[in-house]
Amino acid sequence: MAGHWLNEIELPRGMLWVDEFDWSAVAKTVDRSITGALVIDAMAVIEGRPITLQAVEDQGWIARQTLLAVQALAQEPGAQYPLVLADGRSFSVQFAPDNPVSAKPVARPELPPADYPYVATLRLITV
Repeated sequence: MAGHWLNEIELPRGMLWVDEFDWSAVAKTVDRSITGALVIDAMAVIEGRPITLQAVEDQGWIARQTLLAVQALAQEPGAQYPLVLADGRSFSVQFAPDNPVSAKPVARPELPPADYPYVATLRLITV
């Protein structure tokens, strides 16, 4: 089974999009006019949707070498990358500004090899 693809890096399929439904394509502000009437202003939100891909203790582990490659992408200021999810949906993304990549090893190896598994979270936003 194929996983997700970020740029040319394959990510584990078990990394789930955990905030897929925590976003709205419509932004609204509610205010009152000087007469007291309700004024609702709405607009379409085109970019900035969060895509947080997250592994858990028992699925979606990412190899250390892959994690290092992803972290290198996150260090490129303002860079945009193609993201293709395992279900075929695709997005143009960049890494979120705060804490774009976090990860912990599955255990506590002294010298982890390149294929050592990590439980990671990747925070992206659509652009």
